[in-house]
Amino acid sequence: MKNIAIILASVGKNMSLAQNIQEVVTALECKSEILNLVALDLPMYTSVIEEEKGIPKEVHFLAKQLQTFDALIIVSPEYNGSMPPVLNNTIAWVSRVGDDFRAIFNQKFVALASHSGGGGMRGNDAVRAMFSYIGANVLSREIINNYAKPYKKETVVSVVEELLVILK
Repeated sequence: MKNIAIILASVGKNMSLAQNIQEVVTALECKSEILNLVALDLPMYTSVIEEEKGIPKEVHFLAKQLQTFDALIIVSPEYNGSMPPVLNNTIAWVSRVGDDFRAIFNQKFVALASHSGGGGMRGNDAVRAMFSYIGANVLSREIINNYAKPYKKETVVSVVEELLVILK
């Protein structure tokens, strides 16, 4: 049974979207877990903080946890034409665990999802660029919801099924 992490970078509408995605993943007979990055409440990454305080234990736990998943679905709104700071900050921290900053995400398959007042596409482009740079294989098809484009279960089913075909 495949195990998919649903990484949540905001609450509200994106939490609802993550829960809808989780329902689809479960219906397709896969395990899943929503990892709420907002709830982690990590300090802002800087090299000074890392040097003075070290890598937070929550980051070490998250890094180990991420390695157990077969694929990731990133649920993230668009913030000012980019990704939310909580997502960028979390990846900055996780990339500091170990000797190879790409190790956790290298060759991992990733799907993108967004509910955003700003449309979501520019935000997903930023997320795509970051995850591609750290070695992930990001699907071209996305789940985009906004106030003009409501949730469609058939879109989520299609994206998750595409992810599962790749994982076989």
